[in-house]
Amino acid sequence: MPIQPAHFQLVRELVAKETSIVLEPDRAYLVESRLSVLARHEGMQTLEQLFEKLQQTRDPKLTRRVIEAMTTNETSFFRDAAYFDSFKQTILPDLINKRKAEKKITIWCAATSSGQEPYSLAMILSEFQHRYPTYQFRIVGTDYCESMVERCKSGIYSQLEINRGLPAQLLVNNFTRQGTVFVVKDELKRFVDFRQMNLAASTWSIGGPVDMVFLRNVLIYFNAQTKKEILNRVKRLLRSDGFLVLGSTESLINVTNEFERFEVGRAAFYRIRAT
Repeated sequence: MPIQPAHFQLVRELVAKETSIVLEPDRAYLVESRLSVLARHEGMQTLEQLFEKLQQTRDPKLTRRVIEAMTTNETSFFRDAAYFDSFKQTILPDLINKRKAEKKITIWCAATSSGQEPYSLAMILSEFQHRYPTYQFRIVGTDYCESMVERCKSGIYSQLEINRGLPAQLLVNNFTRQGTVFVVKDELKRFVDFRQMNLAASTWSIGGPVDMVFLRNVLIYFNAQTKKEILNRVKRLLRSDGFLVLGSTESLINVTNEFERFEVGRAAFYRIRAT
């Protein structure tokens, strides 16, 4: 049975209140699909039972699981490879050159989902660490979903996830096979600090200025005002000569003029506009 309009509206309101993410009317199918999985996981036979419990008990843990089910997004290793190529060949060497004095580079990956993006970056940083042993390379990976953060920390991936974008040599260098799954080696995990964080919150726990922000395929879920607020906070967090990365189909047109777009190879990046 398709999700009832009243139940869809309830989910929209819960998600918007907690995360400021906007679920458009055409996303009803997604709500139905993801919450059907959650209902089964909770031992329920139907969506009706899930919503009945949600409305009657207002169980905060169940409410959070409903919201988390709607904020888990698609990801893969080295997704949109052009960005990682440009990062490795141009952007990272540029940052290394700029940070000769402090020898410290910090990258923030927002909305990490199951962790493939920060671990992809960490594999590149690992290569550079051998060439620049005196530098400190650090990635902060954040996500709203606590279960995703825990999964990122575990670094456990299935064969299917490994097959999606991870070159064989990088698999050998950075993962250990354990039965049917692959586990990120501790040497790679040390580059990444995973934390739970709500992008829509008024304060962020990143820990100081950062050199680069990966905010890919995230802003599309927010309304115009929230996008602007998030980008204003990004600007305050990002070092003046740092870089912002959005998704390949995203744009800041009619959102903010605080950043300017430029191309490196086949990928587009942003930097704070000079005043």
